[in-house]
Order: sequence, then structure tokens, then C-alpha cells
Amino acid sequence: MLYYLFTYLSKNYSIPGIGVFQYITFRMAMAVIVSLLVTTVYGRRLIDYLRFKQVGETVRNLGLEGQMQKSGTPTMGGIIIILGILIPTLLFAKLDNIYIVMMLVTTIWLGLIGFLDDYIKVFKKNKEGLAGKFKITGQVGLALIIGWTMYFHTNITIRQEVKLPVKYDVPVDFHMRGDKQVYTQDIKSTKTTMPFYKNNEFDYAKVLKFLGPGYEHYALMVFMVFVIVIITAVSNGANITDGIDGLATGTSAIIGLTLAILAYVSGNTLIADYLNIMYIPNSGELVIFAGAFVGACVGFLWYNSYPAQVFMGDTGSLAIGGIIAVFAIIIRKELLVPVLCGVFLVENVSVMMQVGWFKFTKRKYGEGRRIFLMAPLHHHYQKKGFHESKIVTRFWIICIFLAIITVITLKLR
Repeated sequence: MLYYLFTYLSKNYSIPGIGVFQYITFRMAMAVIVSLLVTTVYGRRLIDYLRFKQVGETVRNLGLEGQMQKSGTPTMGGIIIILGILIPTLLFAKLDNIYIVMMLVTTIWLGLIGFLDDYIKVFKKNKEGLAGKFKITGQVGLALIIGWTMYFHTNITIRQEVKLPVKYDVPVDFHMRGDKQVYTQDIKSTKTTMPFYKNNEFDYAKVLKFLGPGYEHYALMVFMVFVIVIITAVSNGANITDGIDGLATGTSAIIGLTLAILAYVSGNTLIADYLNIMYIPNSGELVIFAGAFVGACVGFLWYNSYPAQVFMGDTGSLAIGGIIAVFAIIIRKELLVPVLCGVFLVENVSVMMQVGWFKFTKRKYGEGRRIFLMAPLHHHYQKKGFHESKIVTRFWIICIFLAIITVITLKLR
């Protein structure tokens, strides 16, 4: 909203310095600052209100050290994160940008699903919360909306180098890449980024190449499957990771910062051309949203680090997982998610391994056996006697390492 106000003032009045709102980097910095203010200043008030309303976490005794001391800690703190994202984005981003609209829809959609789950747990005293099938339905529903929009919306394109004569009926641009003449077009495409593949680009349609001529017509089906899997997996992965103080919040901030860098270089013509990575027109605006997201996570971490004064609950964990997944899909970096979100992946896999092995051994030997002392993985280390703060710190270091690897892989051929 402020973007449109200052744009109007800049066009109609000669106010020195007001044109700075046209710069993405300035608006991103403002988004980070406002997000931090919202989450730290007003977060304290919301925590006090949640405590006053006795919106406390019900903790099951799993035999973990210091676990029962957390009973009664305010939950549903994800509201703070969501407000820290929405307010700066609405103030500083271009709200007619389709990518921003998609991110706002994702934040509100999954935030509401998580809020409903927490509401049932806290106020209806149902420890199971929202049934898993309804969560999955909500996640799949969002994935269908995102996938359909990405495939059909006319403003969602990628810039591709072409050779004359062109086969797409869209404008052709010409520029120099060093001493080489390059022709480009902004086209609809199901291409995405894949490290170690030719030009680091992969077309989903090629999955069905074995069908013969006309396989491109089924690209939407393949793309939808990938979108559904990625959104549900990352969203649930963030939910599972949110098990000890500051783990999900800190890793999400690191991932968000990496996505902000990727969005900036993908939305900048010169940098994308120099680095020889996929240029996505109008995607640079996502940097403002990413700034708000990182600011919200860091601001919430002030209250969520050990010992936590508030838990984000499913309101926050489902939302931040979905945000990361959709953001990666939009900037065509979703196939990098297994590396970038490696912590979420390991936590998810540890649960699946534990449950799968327990059921298998119970059926075969008559008693269930476990791979880990407890799943997900962070509880395994707690059982081994590691302090929460040490576990979180080590996972953060791993996440930073994975983020660096993710950026580096874009330049490996």
C-alpha cells in the first residue's frame, strides 16, 4: 500500500528522495525492519494475551528431560509470524504482482488450517487436533491452486534464449551477452532448475517422453504431482521439526534468507544473465515477501529460543513449511528443496523409518523394534542426553551448510 502511495507522490510531486520506494532492496530492508518490530514489540503483547486466555500447550510425558516444565507455555504463537509476514508485505510489495498474491494466499490458507488444528487442541481439549485427512486435503487443495496458476496464468513466464526463426508467437528481445548476440522470449514453460542437468534446467514434460509424440500435452499432470508432493512434504516436515525450542524457527529463517537470494538473482536480468541461471520476469518482487518472512522468523525466535516463552503451534509450522515450498516452486527451484530443506527431510524420514520398522518387526517377530531411541530425530538426541540448545545449534549449522551447497550447485555444470 505504501508503495502505491509513494509512487503516486513521486509522479505528481517533486519530493526529494521519495523515489527510493521504487527500489526492491530498499523495500526489502523496510519489510525486514517492520517485520521485526511487529514480532518483537507486538509479539510480547500477544504472548501476554494468550497467557491471560490460558492458551497453553498440553505436554504429553515422553520421558524427556525438562519436558514437563513446558506445560502451560502459550501456543498458537504462529499468529505472530503470520502478522509479521502479512503486514510488511501489504505495506511494501506490489499487490498486483501474481507471485505476491500467491504467497499471500499460501500464508493465509495454511495459517487458517494450522489455527483450526490448534483451536481444536486447546479449546476443544482434543489432543489429536484436526484429523490428518483434513490437513492433507487442505494442503493438496492449495497445491492444486498453485500448480494450476503456475501453468495457466499469462503473467507467469520464464525468459528463454531462442534462435531465429522463433516458434512462439510472443515478442522477441535482443541483447549482447559479452560478444555474443542473444535473442530471448518470455514464454510459458514447465521448465525448472535441476543441478547437474544440461544448463541446470529440466522440463517436467520430459518425464513422459516415453509416450512418444504429443507427450508435452500431459506436462500439467506431471507438474501437479510434483507440486502436491513438495507442498505436503515440506509443510509436514516443518510441522514435525517444530519439536524443540527454536529449531523450526531458526532453520526456516536460514532457508528464507537463501530463497531471498535466489529470488533476487532470478528476478534481476543482469545478474541472471551473468550467472547463466533462469530469469523469471517480475519475480524480484518476492524479495520483499522473503524479507518479511525472515524478519518474522528472527523476531519470533526472540521469544521461541530456549527456554521458549511461546510455541508457534501448527498455526506457524504448517504456514512456514508451505511458504518455503510455494516460494521455491514459484522461482523454479523446487527440485533444490531436498538439499535446502535437508533438516526437514531428515526429520520426516526419521519418523517414517521408525514407524515402518516398528510395524515390520512387530509383524515378523511379534514385538516392535526401533531404529532410534525416539522419533523424530531431535528427540533421539534428547534421549541420548544432549541439551536442547546444543541440538538446535548443530541443526542450524547443518542448515547453513546445506544453504551454501544449494547456492553453489546452481553454478556447477
